[in-house]
Amino acid sequence: MNVDKAVLAFAGCVVLVSVALAHFVSPWWLLLTVFAGANMLQASVTGFCPAAMIFKKLGCRAGEAFR
Repeated sequence: MNVDKAVLAFAGCVVLVSVALAHFVSPWWLLLTVFAGANMLQASVTGFCPAAMIFKKLGCRAGEAFR
C-alpha cells in the first residue's frame, strides 16, 4: 500500500468512526469529521499531511500526492 492510499483509508475510517460516535454517543463527535475534512483541504493546498509523514515512517512507499 502506498502513502496516498493509506491516507485515504485512514481519513475514511476517521469520518466513519466520527459519524458512528455522533449517532450513538454525542453530536459533538461531528467536530472530528470537520477536523478531518479541514485537514484534507489544507493538505490538498499545501501538501503537508501529518498522517502521510507517519505512514512514510511506518514504511509505506511513496505515492503521487505525498512523496
